[in-house]
Amino acid sequence: MLDSHIQFAHVLSGEARGKTLDDEAMRHVLKAETLGWVHIDGTHADSESWITSHLDYLDPQAIEALLDPASRPRMTALGGGLMIILRLINFNEGEDPEDMVSLRIWIDAHRIVTVSLRRVRAVERMDAALAAGHGPERAGQFLTRLIEDITGKIADFQSDLDTQTEALEDRIVRDSDDGLRSEVVNLRLKVIAARRFIAPQRDVIHAIADSQCDIIDGETRREIEEEAQKMTRVVEDLDELRDQAIVLREELSGQLSDRLNRNMFVLSVISAIFLPLGFLTGLFGVNVGGMPGLESRTAFLWLCVSLVGVVVVQAGVVFWLRWLSHPDRRR
Repeated sequence: MLDSHIQFAHVLSGEARGKTLDDEAMRHVLKAETLGWVHIDGTHADSESWITSHLDYLDPQAIEALLDPASRPRMTALGGGLMIILRLINFNEGEDPEDMVSLRIWIDAHRIVTVSLRRVRAVERMDAALAAGHGPERAGQFLTRLIEDITGKIADFQSDLDTQTEALEDRIVRDSDDGLRSEVVNLRLKVIAARRFIAPQRDVIHAIADSQCDIIDGETRREIEEEAQKMTRVVEDLDELRDQAIVLREELSGQLSDRLNRNMFVLSVISAIFLPLGFLTGLFGVNVGGMPGLESRTAFLWLCVSLVGVVVVQAGVVFWLRWLSHPDRRR
């Protein structure tokens, strides 16, 4: 039976390949030449003591990296193994995908130790494949399959962001919804958050492919190099998405500015129309002698008709100059 902090443990090679191990057998396999894999819950209170006591044959720097709560993608060659830290898309319920989860990996020819602080679906899929008897048999194959899984999900996430960006572009062209501004900001923040880890992870995968470690044979190197190229394309696409988000934000700002300018222009035109009316009514409202029409009963009527006539003339001039028409119709 496994301790509560051990989530998965398998034999990858030999007659017991794919077998799920108990705690004692797992510790024996990890020390032996038979390739074994164990995945540890890094949040468990017993994880640190278990790693330091039962994996004390590992390089001290590797043990420190496995237990480090703050991590970023990196790769370090230590003796005959690799200490690797990768980031994966966060598929945990209620969490943001771009808040990527960390996976710490020690891998050499005879043992693989992985540690995570949150649920990692790629590890669960690896466990299911090994339990079904069609998982990897060598350390290089394990690493290749894991990187392929991680890179594929990152590429899917980037593709989803690309689809969201295209939909936003269409809506910005067609609509003038003020809520689009917040959606563009959220998209930009997602891209920035994801790129923070994906860009250095690209460099890590390139470094793994270039590593001279014994577990990286010719076939493994070619496959990891292919995944490194995929990550390079993902990073380039994320850079493009970041630039697109900036352009969309500028477009929305331009639309808002145009709308404000148009409203101010309409107010200016209305003010211009009422300016002479205000002048005339103020002039005829002067209470001094000599004003025309003081003795006429129809003077007020003729004043109103004159004011209406002034408005009609001004409105005709405004429409003739197309000041209030749509910008595209003025051409």
